[in-house]
Amino acid sequence: MPLCCAFDTEGYWWSPIPIGIGLTMSIHTFRLVGGKQSLPDARPLSAIPARQPYGFDRMLSCSNPEQAVQSRLSVVIPTYQREAVLLDSLHQLIQLKPAPAEIIVVDQTPQHDANTEQGLQLLEARGAIRWLRRTQPSIPAAMNAGLLAAHSDVVLFLDDDIRPHAGLVSAHLEAQSLHPGLVAGQVLQPGQTSVPLAPAEPFRFNSTDPASIQEFMGGNFSIRRDLAVALGGFDENFVGAAYRFEAEFAFRYTRRHGAIHYTPDGLIHHLQASAGGTRAHGHHLRTVKPGHSVGAYYYLLRTRQPQWWRQALIRPLRSVRTRHHLLRPWWIPLTLLAEARGWWAALRLSRAGPRLIDVYAGN
Repeated sequence: MPLCCAFDTEGYWWSPIPIGIGLTMSIHTFRLVGGKQSLPDARPLSAIPARQPYGFDRMLSCSNPEQAVQSRLSVVIPTYQREAVLLDSLHQLIQLKPAPAEIIVVDQTPQHDANTEQGLQLLEARGAIRWLRRTQPSIPAAMNAGLLAAHSDVVLFLDDDIRPHAGLVSAHLEAQSLHPGLVAGQVLQPGQTSVPLAPAEPFRFNSTDPASIQEFMGGNFSIRRDLAVALGGFDENFVGAAYRFEAEFAFRYTRRHGAIHYTPDGLIHHLQASAGGTRAHGHHLRTVKPGHSVGAYYYLLRTRQPQWWRQALIRPLRSVRTRHHLLRPWWIPLTLLAEARGWWAALRLSRAGPRLIDVYAGN
């Protein structure tokens, strides 16, 4: 793949990126609205202090003048505490035809095992991935970092524990050409197969039928980069497991742009790796931490949809009406404590306002 090494005016080195003849780049600068600067410096050296700009100041030393971009789609993969399954997912994505224009890995793992670290270094050295490092784990912040770093006009966000269908990239590109905006792909969980919807059956993400929907799954969706940035990106107030951050983004998107298009051909198999990712925050039924409940309440407070207050009142009762709590009743007060902590945390976050990206210097 033709590569171009990028340096900024401070002399820092950035990951290799593909570039072709006639490709130009504007300098973009970003800040966060409603909170402290938290987007990462996109350099692989964690010791480098953060700074404000998130663009390239100049491009140097192109190793091949031929056009490198094979599609107009960038893949962004936020990852946290994933090892071999991350490398397996990347190797399968690299082999897709058409291949994505670039694969951006936003890595929030403090320290990988030796095999994973070496594998990621080799992929970066080959120009197969752009490897961005973050020290503070956050799903929406990592997605914002990938969104801002992407060079293509369409960005495909994927989980870090997947097996992509051979036509994943082409399916998203085709859907974007027909329904430009936000496109949700099919997600098969372990044990699932693709099944058509029965008449009047509620929508599900293993359906074989194209549809117009109101929400999406964060592990397989594409969006036009300009629309996502204009919406402010993803709200970084969704902390912990970032539960319901997709629903809140979908709420903002559909209010401005209408329904989300679902394409069953943009298919991934979600492997549900047992360690890392959102599972690093514990199981929502067996924790007193508000890592899941805070997102649920924050979503209700932010969107204020009809009967939102009723859903907020009912949620604590629903959280303990489970088989788990029936068999282990000692977990009931602990789960209710997690719900109460989540409510108060969400209330504080809501009062402070959303933490979105805001473009104040661009083209």
